[in-house]
Amino acid sequence: MSRPGRVLALDVGRKRIGLALSDELGITAQGLETLERTGRRDDIEVLRKLIVARGVTELLIGDPLHMSGDASRQGEYTREFAAELERKTGLPVTFRDERWTSKEAERVLRGSGVANGQRKPTIDKLSAVILLQSYLDSAAWGRSE
Repeated sequence: MSRPGRVLALDVGRKRIGLALSDELGITAQGLETLERTGRRDDIEVLRKLIVARGVTELLIGDPLHMSGDASRQGEYTREFAAELERKTGLPVTFRDERWTSKEAERVLRGSGVANGQRKPTIDKLSAVILLQSYLDSAAWGRSE
C-alpha cells in the first residue's frame, strides 16, 4: 500500500464489478455489494461517489490474464476502464493477477447454500475480496521485514 487509507478492489467484468474494501489499517478485506453495470460513465460515477464516501486512497484492479500469463482482450478493456477511473478520481491504480480468484471463489461457494441466481454476483464479490486480501497480506509481509 502506497499511503494510509482504504484500498478499493475491483473485479471488472462486462456485466458486473465485484467490489471489496480494506479497513483503514490495510489488514482485512470486506466485500461490498456487487455493482451491476449500466454504462461506463454511470459506473465510474457510482465508483467515484463510493471512493469519496469511504475514504479510499488507492484502487486495486484485477488483471484478467490468460492462464499462459499473456494479456487478454478483457485485460485491454479493464485497463481502459482503469485509466478513465484513475483520471476521474486522481487515485493511483495497482493491477494484480486475478487468474485464480474466480476459481477460488467458486470453490469456497460450492456447498455454501448460495442460490443459483445469486451465485455470479457472489463470485464477483468474493473474487474481489480474495484479490484484495492477497494484496493486503503481501503488503503486510513487506512491512514486517
